Amino acid sequence: MKIVEESSVDYDIGFCLISAEYISKYKILIVFDDSIEKIVDFDSFLSKSQHPSIRKYQNIINFKQFKIINGNLNWNNYDMIFPLSDLRNGTIK
Repeated sequence: MKIVEESSVDYDIGFCLISAEYISKYKILIVFDDSIEKIVDFDSFLSKSQHPSIRKYQNIINFKQFKIINGNLNWNNYDMIFPLSDLRNGTIK
């Protein structure tokens, strides 16, 4: 038997984050290594989530505790993380 897993995820996206700065409420200014800048608003994502590990980031103090780790925007050791392509497009799901 051969198991084949298909994936539409592009793991070789060719860019990473170099900086992230809290702007206001749930907005973060993200700068990619190719100089593209994007303000990403996480408000809709956070307000719709029912999962307790995500809802805790509605607390602005928790939300502001993000870090860039290995070129990714990361909260609490991968507790909350998003695909770079979504951050670049500003489409947080």
